[in-house]
Amino acid sequence: MISRREILTALLGISASSALPSCARRSRAPGDIVGADVTTGHLLRQDLAGAVAARTESIPVVIVGAGVAGLSAAWRLAASRAAPFVVLELESSAGGTSRPGAHPVTPFPWGAHYVPTPASSNRTLVRLLREMNVVTGLDDAGEPIVDEACLVPEPEERVFWRGEWHEGLMPEAALTADDHVQMDRFKDEVARWVRWRDGRGRRAFELPMAASSDDAEVVSLDRQSMGEWMDERGLMSPRLRWWVDYACRDDYGCRLDTTSAWAALFYFASRVRTAGGASQPLITWPDGNGGVVRHLARVAGPRLRTSMLVHDLVPHEDHVQVLALDATTRQAVQIRAEQVVLAVPRFIAGRVLRPWRDDPPSDLREFETAPWVVANLFLRDRPANRGFVPAWDNVFYESTSLGYVTATHQRGRRQGPTVLTWYHAMTSGDPRGARESLLSASREEWAEAIVTDLERAHPEITSLVERIDMCRWGHAMVRPRPGFVWGKARRRAALPVGRVHMACTDLSGVALIEEAQYHGVRAAEEVLRERGDLGPSWI
Repeated sequence: MISRREILTALLGISASSALPSCARRSRAPGDIVGADVTTGHLLRQDLAGAVAARTESIPVVIVGAGVAGLSAAWRLAASRAAPFVVLELESSAGGTSRPGAHPVTPFPWGAHYVPTPASSNRTLVRLLREMNVVTGLDDAGEPIVDEACLVPEPEERVFWRGEWHEGLMPEAALTADDHVQMDRFKDEVARWVRWRDGRGRRAFELPMAASSDDAEVVSLDRQSMGEWMDERGLMSPRLRWWVDYACRDDYGCRLDTTSAWAALFYFASRVRTAGGASQPLITWPDGNGGVVRHLARVAGPRLRTSMLVHDLVPHEDHVQVLALDATTRQAVQIRAEQVVLAVPRFIAGRVLRPWRDDPPSDLREFETAPWVVANLFLRDRPANRGFVPAWDNVFYESTSLGYVTATHQRGRRQGPTVLTWYHAMTSGDPRGARESLLSASREEWAEAIVTDLERAHPEITSLVERIDMCRWGHAMVRPRPGFVWGKARRRAALPVGRVHMACTDLSGVALIEEAQYHGVRAAEEVLRERGDLGPSWI
């Protein structure tokens, strides 16, 4: 038998000696595990090759996967009107880790929840946001102007430290004189990289990352961890290191010692346009990036087919055989495609693409993914506030979780019922072991861990929660560990296999919406180029 405390500390990824709220008690709120269909997904491990197709179709282009990458490929193909296509998605709804949720009180996110305002150089993302009427024009410098209703309202973020909330992500009261000095030195380093240009005029860090410089000085950053990079510069301030570690957990599901220094600096520099300036403003919707997913899904229309498990892709000289299982009827379907866009993570691609399943390339083993848990808590009323006023993003300094975002914040609702979306990247130890912990714990155990974490700032939370639903993302995002982002495996990952074209954020080594959209559009344009129908490239 193990104690409740051991369960809580294991799930929250903290040491048994760490302080947990003394008032923690078992949550009685009902709820479900929702989202990713683990049972159906694990059918990929079974031998389905002998399934007899109930129907056979011929479709010029098949897109496998309806995350942002797959939907972006569909968006690009739909605009060309040159290649009839379908999108096949395992889950019952589109979106992948950007999937939205719905509730009478408010829509809410199940994963990714913002889009940074793109620079004009990111032509495809600007095009999409203009199409959505989010970008309404260009300023005098030619940069996008965003509809204010789509920007995150102030206050954007706050942090809970020593019993009360503080503005921003770093409580000013926590900083010593030395902390200030080291924070300034770190910001100077970031500003240097924002100013930096290579011999071709490229920025060190650009979005999408394919536009970043591959100069040796920049690439060398990938050979060490962010922790090592900070050690070399004497950046030892515990407050500074917490802040940078939080960024690594938030965007990559990694820690200082497991994040490439290139990836960490990319986080801080790629979304800053001028040295010493602020990061680009954030665009969001109450249901996070569900706003993007809904638009792209509308473009795909009836060509989007959900609950379809693609389990075998067989490339031939003149076509690709696509074998799928309708997860609703359990009937097998066979499609003869001229081209395929494989918009799924690499670990799934290795099980679906027959040449890789029969003879796995060594590159596949280089891709690691981070497990996450996301929970939505439906509250009948707001918890009491202690310190700085409620914000959109609410972070706990003394927690391994990433805190929560408030779905009703975007619409200016500061009182009454709301939905809190709680995030936790499981960064402790080996990702495989973390996945086992993620999947083996019951919903009730996770609910207790989540409520225990929230009780740090909201001791009355159990009396306000009406329901807790959670989603377990076993492979939420690729991990940009040292040596991976500019390693051979990642750089070869986008190469097509015959008529099968690759599209996924894994191919960039960083799981960001800008990268998903880029690879979706790039793969679609590879298809159009093969068909002789490309025309002007959007990239």
